[in-house]
Amino acid sequence: QVQLVESGGGLVQAGGSLRLSCAASGSIFSINVMGWYRQAPGKQRELVASIRSDGVTNYADSKKGRFTISRGNAKNTVNLQMNSLEPEDTAVYYCKLSVGGTYPTNYWGQGTQVTVSS
Repeated sequence: QVQLVESGGGLVQAGGSLRLSCAASGSIFSINVMGWYRQAPGKQRELVASIRSDGVTNYADSKKGRFTISRGNAKNTVNLQMNSLEPEDTAVYYCKLSVGGTYPTNYWGQGTQVTVSS
């Protein structure tokens, strides 16, 4: 059983920063990608940023320059540093873990709320 636990969400004023963390535990082999997605009310879940096992990162265009994804110091952890936050960044942020080879399995965290006030 694989579990993902997110932390670091909260309420922040526009222009502020937050750092999200995600820790994966359980029977984890051959991690492909860890990433962050978000879902605002009435909208589809969208990619924020991801990092592959080889360290290559990928960002949604609108997040480049403001958000930084990185591996945590602990094994199987990933962080998302979010700077210059805007009210439009308000959403539930989800951590995603993709494991396996040819047919990877995806796991999701329960989500953490990020609210940016104007």
